[in-house]
Amino acid sequence: MSALATRRLNWGCGMHPEPGWINSDAKEGPGIDLSCDIRNGLPLPDESVDYAVSIHALPELALPEQVPALRELRRVLVDGGVLRLALPDLDRGIRAYQAGDASHFLVSDDDARSLGAKFVTHMLWHGWTRTLFTADLIEELLERAGFARVRHCAFGETASGIPELVALDNRERESLFVEAWR
Repeated sequence: MSALATRRLNWGCGMHPEPGWINSDAKEGPGIDLSCDIRNGLPLPDESVDYAVSIHALPELALPEQVPALRELRRVLVDGGVLRLALPDLDRGIRAYQAGDASHFLVSDDDARSLGAKFVTHMLWHGWTRTLFTADLIEELLERAGFARVRHCAFGETASGIPELVALDNRERESLFVEAWR
């Protein structure tokens, strides 16, 4: 597939759209190509995207909305297309909390002073996160959504063979990364 013909989706881009991607978010803003709510469907044809990336957008949906959203992402992927997700890693947060590592939590003392308050505020990302993730939970959700294969990856590493798939990776210390194939 040529680089010019490659169609790649950045779902849930927020206010950080990336050039060369189809940037989609529920909000409108500069650089956002598709302003829509995935719960109402993406305005893209079936099998029209080679690969998709989502960085911490899925957690903003309630748990019952997750599989339908993942099915919608699967719908727009070409056969063999890959979805890469970065999600808040509940296990890492618990380990940091149990170790007493307040520095793990990206919360100022103005927002929360105690370790427990920092843990909860961070994991819920100041109220934006509605679903927390473990590796086995996201595997189960992706399988229920019909993805054929699921692989866990490290920050900046891909099992897909598509180097550009990691271009949007961020939030390394607090995230789990997973890839799933249509």
